[in-house]
Amino acid sequence: MNKLFYGIYAPHMKELVDLKRSLGFKYSGGEFVLSILDRFTMERNETTAGITKELADEWCRKRGNESNSYHYKRCFILQSLSSFLCKKGIRSYIPQLPPVKNSFIPYIFSRKEIEEVFSACDRMESGNNDLRSTVFIMPSLIRTLYGTGIRISEALALVNRDVSLRDNYFTLRDTKNGTDRLIPFSDSLSAVLQEYLSYRNKLPIHTSGETPFFVTLKGDFCDRDCIYRRFCKVLKLANIPKDRVRVHDLRHTFAVHSLARMAEAGMDLYCSLPVLSPYLGHQSLKATNSYVRLTADMYPELIRKIDLICFDVFPKLLQS
Repeated sequence: MNKLFYGIYAPHMKELVDLKRSLGFKYSGGEFVLSILDRFTMERNETTAGITKELADEWCRKRGNESNSYHYKRCFILQSLSSFLCKKGIRSYIPQLPPVKNSFIPYIFSRKEIEEVFSACDRMESGNNDLRSTVFIMPSLIRTLYGTGIRISEALALVNRDVSLRDNYFTLRDTKNGTDRLIPFSDSLSAVLQEYLSYRNKLPIHTSGETPFFVTLKGDFCDRDCIYRRFCKVLKLANIPKDRVRVHDLRHTFAVHSLARMAEAGMDLYCSLPVLSPYLGHQSLKATNSYVRLTADMYPELIRKIDLICFDVFPKLLQS
């Protein structure tokens, strides 16, 4: 849904969002930040268009609990709006962007922890008769996230026509980078999904090609926040501390474990990147490259083994 803007910059913000989308960008994150900036200008009682240095400095001040990446994004959105206003002849101060240092390290589950997570999903009980319950999808949904590395938003957006259990692949439509892609999955995951369908098809709901694949007991799309809450309960059942652990870490774990399996098969990690990158939906190898370091950190013995295999591949330079 499109955000509504109400402050002095409302028409300019809407025009900027429309421009970005006409160029092929989703710009949902940018629109969200603009809506916060809109409220900020209203709280400051801004009545004249034109970003001042005072406004920019206050907006760009880093908040105590704010990550470096989100702080950078807020400043970047204001810079974009200021540049846009200047091009329209409205004098505005263009702030300098802060240096971005992404120090965030995702949580990578061990293979034993993944087994514990699966077991906890299988043991989960709702404890009530809430027809919005999503407990019964958790065993198949969590295995799907780990087994394919797709984003939680991509999994919950799947409809029946997007899932081929005959040929074992998902069709992800209009994903984060605005593209569609096919995601093949294993026979073991296919068996899990077929078992899930055998239970889902017993629900008293009408189904069609446009019906959500992962549904609530009423047949509706699942709420992402509800899945997050269920996942916290799964972690508790699995005796895994949930601090800093997110559903999205299943995607990171899939990437690291996939690289480790390819390395175990004798493939150089950097040769694996062109295989994994498009599968994850990354637009460049740079986005996937960080997983190489995480894999090396988690499996140092494996990396040393690969180094020994490749020891004599390149000629050594003779020292004079």
